Amino acid sequence: MQGLRFAFGPFALDPGAGTLLRNGVPVAVGYRGLKLLAALVGRSGEILSKAELMDAAWPGTAVEEGNLTVQIALLRKLLGPAADGGEWIVTVPRIGYRFTGAVEQLGGAKRRPLPLPGKPSIAVLPFVNVSSDPEQESFADGLTEDLITDLSRISGLFVIARNSAFAYKGKAMDVRGIAEELGVRYLLEGSARRAAGQVRINAQLVDATSGDHLWAERFDRSLEDIFAVQDEVTGKIVEALLGRLRALPPRNRPKNLEAYDLCVRARKLMDDSPQTAREAHLMLTRAVSLDPEYAEAYRWLAMNHWMGWVHSGGPTETSRSVALELARKAVAIDPNDAGCRWVLAYLLAYERSFAEADAEFAKAIELDPNEADAWAALSDIAILAGQVEEGLEHIRKAFRLNPFPASWYYLTLGQAQYAAREYEAAVETLRRDETYRTSSRRFLAASLAQLGRLDEARAEVELFLVGNPHFTTRHWATTEPFRDAATLEHFVDGFRKAGLPE
Repeated sequence: MQGLRFAFGPFALDPGAGTLLRNGVPVAVGYRGLKLLAALVGRSGEILSKAELMDAAWPGTAVEEGNLTVQIALLRKLLGPAADGGEWIVTVPRIGYRFTGAVEQLGGAKRRPLPLPGKPSIAVLPFVNVSSDPEQESFADGLTEDLITDLSRISGLFVIARNSAFAYKGKAMDVRGIAEELGVRYLLEGSARRAAGQVRINAQLVDATSGDHLWAERFDRSLEDIFAVQDEVTGKIVEALLGRLRALPPRNRPKNLEAYDLCVRARKLMDDSPQTAREAHLMLTRAVSLDPEYAEAYRWLAMNHWMGWVHSGGPTETSRSVALELARKAVAIDPNDAGCRWVLAYLLAYERSFAEADAEFAKAIELDPNEADAWAALSDIAILAGQVEEGLEHIRKAFRLNPFPASWYYLTLGQAQYAAREYEAAVETLRRDETYRTSSRRFLAASLAQLGRLDEARAEVELFLVGNPHFTTRHWATTEPFRDAATLEHFVDGFRKAGLPE
């Protein structure tokens, strides 16, 4: 959401924008220094340990303590003496550092409201778990996600993606502010309570521009009827926004509620670490054993195999074939699921079955034009095909549908910006916290190298190789689904200039 800004002495610090001003004039502070200063200023007066500070400036990376000492010395030099002649940052021997200046919190830099789409637009906010059992949190989350999926399939609606909706989970904000940040007119709010085989759902549809409640209803049903309730809620919302019900192909619903719960839990772990990927694998394997005709579980298991070989540094024939087989099974079970279609399309592209991949992507978009992940995945494949303008347009659509997305969107955007030779923009994108710890560092290094910033590029290469010790440019070039020789050569050129292994 809106990041905080800080003022101290003649300085104004905006961590989100990456700027430090002295009397309104920009101060040339490096990326690491800015992260350290933000951490110190944000907790002014507190002692921050060296470990905390190193994690703030070098997240997820093991670095020598001397790097922190150097950065603190540079910050002191840039800031100069405080008004009383002392230092802004004082050393606490053997512990860490403390910021001593008086800090004024300026609040968030105003985010420009996103323009409303040309059709009814809605975000489904996370349903609140009102049961006394915290274990039911996943049930409420799953209900929210399913409603987003159901509404997303309506071509007459513009629907915000799951990641961005869940950015507001547990946060108290007024509906108008949320709607402005997401660029939608309508919000669906609700609560869920599940106990003793029964479920109670309260839902209300709000027009954020006027604050009016367009529709509200309470549902008390048997837990076995949960998917029928979801269909009913979706129908009520569509009727309220479009004035009529629209029949859609039926969704593949799980027949086993334990399998459903496992799938809901597992899909939250898909973009995280190799450890959580293994945890998700166990959950999804159990889900398909409990419900062998559950398409979504197969879809996520296919992506889990895919992410497994991404995390391990490169594809293996076994993982590739298993992932593709699972994706094909998901589509066979539910051919009307856009998520299953785009996952299959993406894996087919990596098998260089390009005609089939293109057809599956087209079908996914036809089934669900609001499927932000499909647009982002399509951007990745389009860029490697040399379709740079199309790739940029696809990732822009993905961000509009998902303004607060998963970290891999930034990797995809940075890759597209590099392909477009927008190197400065790529560096800005790929240094964001959301993506900085991922394999995107290879594209960051290439962008820096193309700008002639070779020392920075080689430093990024070193960090990248810590997590990807077996990486070679040749292997990457042969396994990525390139369809355009000039685009491939452009990426290889950047990798070589940066010093990535051949």
